[in-house]
Amino acid sequence: MSQRSHPHTGLQAGDVIAAYRRWADIYDVAFGAISRPARRLAVEAVNASPGARVLEVGVGTGLALPLYAPEKRITGIDLSAEMLAIARRRVAEQGLENVEALDERDAERTGLPSASFDVAVAMFVASVVPNPRALLDEMRRVVRPGGTLLFVNHFAADRGVRWWVEKAMAPASRLLGWHPDFAYEAIFSPADMRGASLHPAFPGGLFTLVRLSN
Repeated sequence: MSQRSHPHTGLQAGDVIAAYRRWADIYDVAFGAISRPARRLAVEAVNASPGARVLEVGVGTGLALPLYAPEKRITGIDLSAEMLAIARRRVAEQGLENVEALDERDAERTGLPSASFDVAVAMFVASVVPNPRALLDEMRRVVRPGGTLLFVNHFAADRGVRWWVEKAMAPASRLLGWHPDFAYEAIFSPADMRGASLHPAFPGGLFTLVRLSN
């Protein structure tokens, strides 16, 4: 795998794989609770969107998989084999028959057919990929025209106490596996932002759901 990096995140694909290999066994406990409201908000948006074919980018341990409506047909992808192993176990244990595939794929270059999904959702992924714009471009490619793109992520505050906290946390971002100083413009163009709908999520707007039409 080539080691691509990007100036907005400073991350390489190998960094992401290593981070989630470390966190796989404790991810659900360490991050699951704080991210639960934002995850539910994203899945509610998926379930309310037209079409049945759904791509979850960065499916991780599969925390969102039991939340999808039965009529949605889910393909999940992730770079972490360790995370995917947990997700597959979750699918088997809970009998989630609408999960059609869980594949080890690069979110920036999935190899999936163009226009093959109605909805693509990326939860807590944009700030850990090497090139966030490439992530957006790939999601646009694999979703049909008129389909739905959804992102849930932490985006940096532009002022106030949260801004100072995020700046202080930024040097530890590689260890955390995400960037607390990640900005909207790292992934979205001004035109994207004009067409986007933004929905803050609990707790305290720490995460935001961004919805775009493809």
